Amino acid sequence: MHVDAGYLLTAMAKRATGTSLRNGIEADHEVIITALISHATEGSGLPLLRVHWYDSARKGIPDHTQERIGLIPRVKLRLGRTGYNGEQKGVDLRMGLDLIAQARNTAARAIYLVSGDDDLTEAVEEAQAHGVQVIVLAVRTHEGEPHGVSRNLRAAADGLDLLSTEALDAAVSPRNPAAAAAVAPTSPTPSPSLLARRAAPVPDRVGSSPAGEIRAAELTDDAVACSSATPLGTSVRTDFLTDDETAEIMDRIAGRVLDTWLDGSGVERRAELVTSKPSIPQDVDRALLVDLSAALGDYDLSDSIRYKLRSLFWRKFDAMNADAP
Repeated sequence: MHVDAGYLLTAMAKRATGTSLRNGIEADHEVIITALISHATEGSGLPLLRVHWYDSARKGIPDHTQERIGLIPRVKLRLGRTGYNGEQKGVDLRMGLDLIAQARNTAARAIYLVSGDDDLTEAVEEAQAHGVQVIVLAVRTHEGEPHGVSRNLRAAADGLDLLSTEALDAAVSPRNPAAAAAVAPTSPTPSPSLLARRAAPVPDRVGSSPAGEIRAAELTDDAVACSSATPLGTSVRTDFLTDDETAEIMDRIAGRVLDTWLDGSGVERRAELVTSKPSIPQDVDRALLVDLSAALGDYDLSDSIRYKLRSLFWRKFDAMNADAP
């Protein structure tokens, strides 16, 4: 099982806090990994080969949490690097190479990919060419849809499966429970086109049985593996939204991301924002864009929208500082 912490934890944070900031949650990684293993082995009827846990670290050196994860039995820690601006580097490449290597070496007959990243599409197709089934595992949103799975990856995979939200939610707690209590799905004002998109049922698995199950007979041989990656999505039309509606959504997201970022250590993080201004820290910027894309249903945000969202974030931060004692 190969798990990208970036995709999995940001998706779980979105469910728990309404933002994609990983630092907004406390996670019990052993419970999470146990839930993933149970889902894969029960669904496939095959024994687990290994859990590959993908994440990034400064200079590729694991922190204390990552070290503990690497000590969990049958878990292999696979680290990329974190750039000086907070950008994740090398994780997707590692995942793709491992996926292809497992397939070529016949290490597994079924690979579970907890991912939404379009960049893994070609690696999935290469693994399939070696006779391996690749099934995408995704986190379910509050609306019951897969969180951030690209259309190309979904089309290339042998199926799409949704993880149990009950097990995952139990493994995560917001750092600020009071703020999390106000979480509600951040979606545009319903319109005929939006309602039509939501009316279409999302099966637990695409191209399998109606019940969303993987039949053991479909997956031959004696091993199963899983993997994951950074969320992307499919662009859809958002021209049914008015400028006022879009502005309201952007205002809500900017405020929620700022509040979540400052929760728990507001003084230090406020100083970090002051120092970095006008540049927004990479993980904060990523959360802003991912959350707005999800709210608008548009994963190809224009430069104008991005600029307005970032400007709104700074205006909210400046207003907060002005009101501070």
